[in-house]
Amino acid sequence: MIATVRGFRSMGRPAKVLLVNEMGETAGLLMLAPYLADHLTHRIGLAVWLVGLLLGLRHFSEGLFAIGGTLGDRVGYKPVLVAGCGLEAVGSVLFGLSSAVPWLIGAAVFSGLARALFVPARRAYLAQVESDRKVEAFALAGVCRRVGLLIGPLVGILLVHAGFESLCTAAAGVFVVLTLVQWWALPTCAGVHAGSRRPLWAEWREALGDRVFLAFAVTMCASYSLVYQLSFGLPIEVRQVSGGRAGITALFVLSALLGLAGQIRLTLWCERRWTPGQVMVRGLIVMGVAFVPLMRPPAHGGPLIRLLPILLCAAILTVGTMMVFPFEMATIADLAGDRGIGTYYSVNNLLSGVGSVLGNLLSAAAMGLSRALNVSGLPWLVLLLLALMSATALTFVNRSDRLAAGRLAGAHAGTTS
Repeated sequence: MIATVRGFRSMGRPAKVLLVNEMGETAGLLMLAPYLADHLTHRIGLAVWLVGLLLGLRHFSEGLFAIGGTLGDRVGYKPVLVAGCGLEAVGSVLFGLSSAVPWLIGAAVFSGLARALFVPARRAYLAQVESDRKVEAFALAGVCRRVGLLIGPLVGILLVHAGFESLCTAAAGVFVVLTLVQWWALPTCAGVHAGSRRPLWAEWREALGDRVFLAFAVTMCASYSLVYQLSFGLPIEVRQVSGGRAGITALFVLSALLGLAGQIRLTLWCERRWTPGQVMVRGLIVMGVAFVPLMRPPAHGGPLIRLLPILLCAAILTVGTMMVFPFEMATIADLAGDRGIGTYYSVNNLLSGVGSVLGNLLSAAAMGLSRALNVSGLPWLVLLLLALMSATALTFVNRSDRLAAGRLAGAHAGTTS
């Protein structure tokens, strides 16, 4: 905790504002997200596979409309961030007012478009203003996200009893506040292609033509499906074994406390021992191993006993995510070098969105099949295999330490531009 506070205080003002944004945005999202799957399945009565599709579609839309980073490279990152937060407020309200599937699809797409604006723009802004300390800056972003993970569900469980519509309205209010704070407190930051007359597609062509980056981004798609199980698969599993919402909140509280207690120390520990590629390979393996406790037959006993394997899964999955995220974000920035860093983050969002949709459909299908075959561990075995395949592919992408070479090349480009 002390290392986290020191790290935050040592950052510049723009980075501090961005980190607060990370915390607030996550809190606003997590006021709603843990209860969205439960709301769609139990109150509206949608099939599990359709809920998985809707939740994945939200992330896919974030990637499909991956314009935030490219726009930020051209017009600056601040206006894109402000616009994105404003749109997220509207998307949250739509989720609360919608019950028909077409409207829910619209809410998912609209919310994804909002995140397509501010997520890559925020990451590009942070990487640019803290270019010499990217790994630490993104580790702190991970901590702030964990704080949001702690605050959001706790507020959400208080408000959800007043109605899901009230919960969505409160989440929208958080994004309205963030919009105003960023407009007032965030300094202007010019994009790397400010004033350029190059067509936007030229920047995308440049990013998509970067073979090392493209291979890396495709390989990391699976990690987003794994992380998303905190909002999809695990809450559904909690509801089945406990029948209540308190266990869902416990998942996010546990994840938040682990991040607060260990993110910075774990990042520094990994940085001292391994290259970025090696850290991420190990992190993916840890994320896959997280699902092993759920492969055992259901435990007998009270709700707490039955919840223990799910909580253990959430804890191990959180540790794996803590290992992967800072190095993944820093690697993308390093591979971009002096090119359109925002566009690189946008392309990564697009590919991760595709991965989330496919992963959610795969896990939802495995859940349905496991019930039909009475094989409870099938979904978690699928996720374990997905993680191991991703780790193997990343090892191949990082052969001869190519990601570290790209990191050095990006740093060199940044000093000579």
